[in-house]
Amino acid sequence: MQKYHDLAGMTEAVMSLTSSDGYVPMDADDIAIVLSVPEEESGLLEQALDTLISSGILARTKRGKLAAAAETGLISGTFRATTRGFGFVTPDPVSGKSAPDLYVTRENSLGALNGDHVQVKPIGPRTTGRHYDVKYEPRGKGKHRKNRAADKLLSVPEPEQTEEAVVTRVLERAVTEVIGKFCEIIERPPLPKGRRRTKKGAKLPRPTAHSLFIVHPDDPKLTFRIRIAPSMRGAAKDGDKVLVRLTKYPLPSKLNHHTAEGDAAGKVLRVFGDSESRGANYQAILYENGVRTVFDEDVLSEAERVAAEKIVPDGRLDLRDETIFTIDGPDAKDFDDAISLKRDGDGYILGVHIADVSHYVKPGGALDREAFERGTSIYFADRVVPMLPEKLSDGVCSLNRDTDKYTLSALISLDADARIISVELREAIISSKVRGVYPEINDVLEKREGSEFWSKYAFLFPDTLPLMVELYEKLAKRSAERGALEMETAEAGFVLDASGMPVDVICRSRGVSEKMIEQFMLAANEAVAGWLNSLGMPCVYRVHDAPNAEKVQNFAVFAHGLGLDIRPLRRKNLDARAFREVYDEAREKGLDGVLSVILLRSLMKAKYSSVAAPHFGLRCELYCHFTSPIRRYPDLAVHRIVRAVLRGDINTTKFGDFAEKAAVKSSENELRALNAEREIEDLYKVLYMSDKIGEEFEGVISSVNSFGFFVELPNTVEGLVPIASLDGYFDYDERAMTLTCGKIVYRLGDTVRIRVVRCDTVTRRIDFEIC
Repeated sequence: MQKYHDLAGMTEAVMSLTSSDGYVPMDADDIAIVLSVPEEESGLLEQALDTLISSGILARTKRGKLAAAAETGLISGTFRATTRGFGFVTPDPVSGKSAPDLYVTRENSLGALNGDHVQVKPIGPRTTGRHYDVKYEPRGKGKHRKNRAADKLLSVPEPEQTEEAVVTRVLERAVTEVIGKFCEIIERPPLPKGRRRTKKGAKLPRPTAHSLFIVHPDDPKLTFRIRIAPSMRGAAKDGDKVLVRLTKYPLPSKLNHHTAEGDAAGKVLRVFGDSESRGANYQAILYENGVRTVFDEDVLSEAERVAAEKIVPDGRLDLRDETIFTIDGPDAKDFDDAISLKRDGDGYILGVHIADVSHYVKPGGALDREAFERGTSIYFADRVVPMLPEKLSDGVCSLNRDTDKYTLSALISLDADARIISVELREAIISSKVRGVYPEINDVLEKREGSEFWSKYAFLFPDTLPLMVELYEKLAKRSAERGALEMETAEAGFVLDASGMPVDVICRSRGVSEKMIEQFMLAANEAVAGWLNSLGMPCVYRVHDAPNAEKVQNFAVFAHGLGLDIRPLRRKNLDARAFREVYDEAREKGLDGVLSVILLRSLMKAKYSSVAAPHFGLRCELYCHFTSPIRRYPDLAVHRIVRAVLRGDINTTKFGDFAEKAAVKSSENELRALNAEREIEDLYKVLYMSDKIGEEFEGVISSVNSFGFFVELPNTVEGLVPIASLDGYFDYDERAMTLTCGKIVYRLGDTVRIRVVRCDTVTRRIDFEIC
């Protein structure tokens, strides 16, 4: 008899047997005989079989035999639910190849929830198509008719063919926790039928009312409700937004029947607060996106300890007497970077001085582990969820005015045309001379002595600020000449009242000082990436791949529709310069706002990588993030490697492994943070627009889809005009980005007048209608 000892060994043996060429379906007893499983390990075999069945690798035939799931016609995949109850299953790739999605009705879903890993059985083709040979009933009469164009038979393209399937098993649940609104419903059982009085004529007492506690999920794809037992409600009260752990999943045949048997059940884990409040909603968004908002005690203790260290020169390059200063937004609290600039013959020496966070955050410590998990600070409205405790982010690391601080300083030598000649990296100590503010410096650059801020910045004239503007203009010119993409995208800003509620939404603009700092930081990031690469040292690079052919083609079709010259996009060796040329023409014709939306969708997303590769959008051969270590872990990782090199530690294996892990985790964290910031921004916009229902505004169509189109107002607020709100049947052209009904055409970039119809803080959606 063969001894298998553990579950892994037994599972491997079963998989080897069931996937072999000569295997025929067997029951568990036959498998035990073939594998010579000793009696004392029969339980291990049962465990292995259960594991393989639950993971969708094995399945039972009609006769109860065990076979590979694929041999039984069963397919495993991920269930994607819709708000209307039905869904689609995306099959798991087989040998690297993907298969078409399978359609699943609500009745055939077996209660699968969005994201669940399921096993399905195809049952035949299913015809899809939103409209074909349909006659619409008139809605209203005469001038009240709202759908005159839909009263006749419509001819549309042939419907697509989709395979339909039945869910046979939920292999793994993706949804274990749900955020929703807690409701207390008072239920009073009805009196017995036909009886209102006792035999003696007295009125029967009304049955005692009792409370039923229900949670309605915020996610519209979760089309069920959750019952909460009184002992499981915690401190939740009617109207609260809560987090619930599911203890029972809904029964598929009773999803909308609102019965104890059909409803899901759960336990309240956390109460965020009133579901209509700003605080409860943004806290729920942060939780949903996996954002850590509280520092553990060991992290805070380490922060206290390192922040108490005295700052002394200790062999560092002493730059405290140099004219070095920060420039940031008026609301900034953490100051990562400071700048300096000197003439060097016909050229320049640009100093980019970055907070030396790596001095305080040591590898493997509590601070490092926490920063690695968080990956980035998250900013929204008047708040920030920092990557590091405030003792560091706003305190000892921050380059505050007139305070000695440690930095990693990049001293970049440039020639008269702003070409980088060399870079020297040093551990330094500085003292910032002024806390520069973007709007103030823009005002001073424009008005000089006439500015109300002149006295604060006068010491930077005539030698420093004018020289910085000179270098900035040369760097910007070089960037444009090499074809780097530069688009002005609208950024929202919020004006809040004393309680933190938004009272206005504004479109932030960028002046000379903002663009100047951006160019200086780009130069430093590029120089540091090249420096590390030249030494053969690992680095966490910022890479940006070229767009694929299909996206380029779609962009070209749209640009051509705007009357733009698309010949640059037909070049054999396509690079960012081609997109820049098309975009520059659009800017000259006032079409840049429209084109930038499509251009951003056409480009790939930048990411972090330990493998050196070009940055398509910036047209850099090598690029990294070096300038924001207080708020981004990849920058801290680069600092750690730079600092090690400066101290003679060139262990490429150690830092190679570190760079790879940091790059992967940082890319994941970046996506999570961006999603959280976007959702919270949408929430604040909904709160701002909620008292403007019925008001009319003018905006520009910013996106067109099969279900309607989005309109962006001048203040960046965006809302949906649902296709159902439009009169008539509209054809959607994906390439041209249009919705057409006869002579009526809605296209990207069109100016339209809308009325605010609905604002929903749960879905964070604003609905408009055409006036």
